[in-house]
Amino acid sequence: MAVCVPIRDMKDTAAFARLVKESPEPVTVTKNGYSEFVVMRAEDYDLMCEEVAKARLVRVLADADGSYERGDYVDGIAFVSSMKEKYGL
Repeated sequence: MAVCVPIRDMKDTAAFARLVKESPEPVTVTKNGYSEFVVMRAEDYDLMCEEVAKARLVRVLADADGSYERGDYVDGIAFVSSMKEKYGL
């Protein structure tokens, strides 16, 4: 169940921190009845960032597979040779 508290509850920082730490999901803080902040445990945030990074990687790999299937790529040896030629290396 979603946990939603008014912004004034943040005044008691110890109680608010305990609420966030014990809540199984992020805590929404409201101001004048509207969502203002979402607060979550650091370990939950880290896990969420990891999942986002994995999703981005999967998308990049899928794009690369699509490029490869379309033949839209350059051979590594040919690329290095063209860079050496272009930059006089």
